[in-house]
Amino acid sequence: MDNLKQLIEAFIFASESPLSLDRLSHLSEQSKADVKAVIAQLLQQYSAGNRGFYLAEVAGGYQFRTDAELAPWLKALNRERATRFSRAALETLAIIAYRQPATRAEIEYLRGVDSGGVMKTLLDKNLLRILGKKDIPGRPLMYGTSRHFLEMFGLRDLNDLPTLKEFTALDPELIEAEPLDSV
Repeated sequence: MDNLKQLIEAFIFASESPLSLDRLSHLSEQSKADVKAVIAQLLQQYSAGNRGFYLAEVAGGYQFRTDAELAPWLKALNRERATRFSRAALETLAIIAYRQPATRAEIEYLRGVDSGGVMKTLLDKNLLRILGKKDIPGRPLMYGTSRHFLEMFGLRDLNDLPTLKEFTALDPELIEAEPLDSV
């Protein structure tokens, strides 16, 4: 196909969510290898230029994103309120992101407070998903982060989450924290 690069670029531009390599290959009716080569060209092309947007690999797919430095000007375009998270929501998201799959009881144990309302809100905002039921008495639901969570935080996958070592490197005055396994 002569215009594969244009077609892939158009698919990514027109999509509301990141498009995976498989999906792009299916839509364009081209091999994954051909599509991957085009994506590599596009990634290089958009990273080399001084543009208002770039091509990002996020949530297992590819999506155009605007440059963060332009956020103050872009806010005028969308009058929607920026998504804000309460401390409880951030704590809950962090616990689930790092420990998934996690049950509500495990989350409440770590937080020390009831988390039902916060978890319902996070489920309603499509940031969490139910992964199944744990094979213990009572069969509690197990929760994990969703693809929308990865999109919202600009992560390719959960391996992009910062490590505890990276957190402590940000602020040398942080109290030396225990590993998550011992909390």
